[in-house]
Amino acid sequence: MRILLIEDDEVLGAAVRDQIAADGHPVDWVTRLDAARDAMAVAVYDLILLDLMLPDGLGLGFLRALRGRGDATPVIILTALDQVSDRIDGLNAGADDYLVKPFDLAELSARIGSVARRYAGNPNPIITLGPLEIDLAARAVRRDGKPVSLTAREWALFEAFLARPGQLLSKPALEERLYSFDDEVESNTVEVHVSRLRKKLGAGVIETERGLGYRLGRG
Repeated sequence: MRILLIEDDEVLGAAVRDQIAADGHPVDWVTRLDAARDAMAVAVYDLILLDLMLPDGLGLGFLRALRGRGDATPVIILTALDQVSDRIDGLNAGADDYLVKPFDLAELSARIGSVARRYAGNPNPIITLGPLEIDLAARAVRRDGKPVSLTAREWALFEAFLARPGQLLSKPALEERLYSFDDEVESNTVEVHVSRLRKKLGAGVIETERGLGYRLGRG
């Protein structure tokens, strides 16, 4: 899933960006609210990580405006404000989770996964697809009881299909979920990753609608 990180602390922002990228998620990092609005005008995000104290305004106002116009994009607040009243304000404004700095990067990854599963309508991290057993929380796959190793990109692509079972996903939509603004995307990248997933997980795991896109198969 594609993530927008809004954080003005250069050290923390870089650490969070690298953690998200290592988990296989494309991430666009901005340090101001106006830049965040510009990014959201040209890209669709599956999750927003939002600092509350930014150079050009308060993250809480940004969040309220987001919810006020009916935008339901999941938001996790990342902030040093640790009072109970601050947490209540953030959650009441429409945040899906609230993480106080400093935090463990592994915990952030776990919370991102938890929020993503809730929005995908599948809070159970274990799902079965034909001969495949998929642990969404651990980001692990077993085929016929044997573990299958997926690269970060392969998992990110597979996760995009798992989040939208039965839905046809176009090549541009998949590229948008896999890559940030500054990534170079080769024309056959999606096809290469789909081919690798079929070899590892089974030929029927991803179905092709020629000229239209791909959808999750039955494994």
